[in-house]
Amino acid sequence: MKLSHLKQIKNYLLKFKKISAIYRVSDTIIKIAFDKDDELYFEMQRSNSKMFRCSSYARSKVYNAPFDVILAKRFNRANILGVELLNDDKILRFTTSIASAYKEETTLLQFEFTGKYTNVIILDENEVVLEALRHVDLFSSFREIRVGQKLLNVLPAPFVAKEYPLENVEIFLYDEYEKEVKNRLDSLKKQKILFLNKKLKKLQKLYDLLDDETKLKNEVQKCQHHGNIVLANIHNIKSYQKTLNLNDYDGTPLVIELHKELWTPALMASSLFSRSKKAKQKVKHLHIEKESLSSKIEHIKLFIHTVQEAKDVSKIQLLFPSKIQAKKIKTNDSVEVFWIEGYKVQLGKNEKGNIEVLKNARARDIWVHMKDRPSAHVIITTDKQNIPISIINGAGRLCVDFTTIQKDKFLVDYTPRREVTIQSGANVLYNKYKTIEVDTRK
Repeated sequence: MKLSHLKQIKNYLLKFKKISAIYRVSDTIIKIAFDKDDELYFEMQRSNSKMFRCSSYARSKVYNAPFDVILAKRFNRANILGVELLNDDKILRFTTSIASAYKEETTLLQFEFTGKYTNVIILDENEVVLEALRHVDLFSSFREIRVGQKLLNVLPAPFVAKEYPLENVEIFLYDEYEKEVKNRLDSLKKQKILFLNKKLKKLQKLYDLLDDETKLKNEVQKCQHHGNIVLANIHNIKSYQKTLNLNDYDGTPLVIELHKELWTPALMASSLFSRSKKAKQKVKHLHIEKESLSSKIEHIKLFIHTVQEAKDVSKIQLLFPSKIQAKKIKTNDSVEVFWIEGYKVQLGKNEKGNIEVLKNARARDIWVHMKDRPSAHVIITTDKQNIPISIINGAGRLCVDFTTIQKDKFLVDYTPRREVTIQSGANVLYNKYKTIEVDTRK
């Protein structure tokens, strides 16, 4: 945070007379409610400290560390006696007082926007540390921050900071929040896309390593033919040969390479027939492997596009739910699982996944599918509860996002699973249904 901005914010803070409430809303963000309803947030992340305002900021959890206990005890409903920048530097200090049953206590609340050593420190009137967001020992800095230790002043900056006038401090604070949200979203997108690209690269590598079908078919015929030639010349072959020089049926010289030395000609022929059989099996299952890997590659590409198009952090969090499980549970890699406001939503990545979600769904679960066109099948687990339309809209958006990258308006049907009749594979019939519209241009 620029010193010039901090000076102007300090002057803005002088109008407040009381701290009504103060607490952490995340590991590094402290919320202060001034004069009951004027809320300001202090982001105290190292090298990214700032202040901002916003309409609301969700509290991640209730913090009960010693720092938080002292913070609440000393500053909830405290009167503000003064606001200053220490040594005209990036250290904002609130001098406050609170009347207890016995006496009036003066406490200092110090926000240090000093890059690497960014911190929040609670001091008594003699500048002795009561608690701090981060404790610092002498091995890390000349300025020790330890409970019961008197706090040393920061050395003054050896330069004069430039001035950056603000037209309106409140607008600046709201803009800081918007920038923070955008930076967080961009950072999260970059992180998740990097993760997905690694998966995509791995799948693409597996696909590229698949055997060539023509070569495999040639291998089948070649090994079968060579096996027959070996049987026809079985009395002319010596044991423990790895390379056989024989004549084909038409008298053409033929060189047969064996993978290893075998002690009888019969075993040599058997080895060649085994290679032919193995290649034949590979040919038989090759298209299944190709289809499976192709569908997974396409799913990851749609996943990457969905992340790129996400408009807020909540969408990223929906796409990447935290995995909390006490024991290892076998998961189906053809089904993607999401959580929308606590409701489990399953999406088929390919035909196998679509069949899986249909097969495992219960009668009252909600089935979601794009209208009159092939798409991913989506199942919302209801646990026999009525599902809010917002959950169905969210599941419908996932269904569209993981089916097409086209930006348009799409119709999506939904109905209880009991109304869906499976015809063959993932092909279904359904009669009673409702329809929602999903606009991917928004």
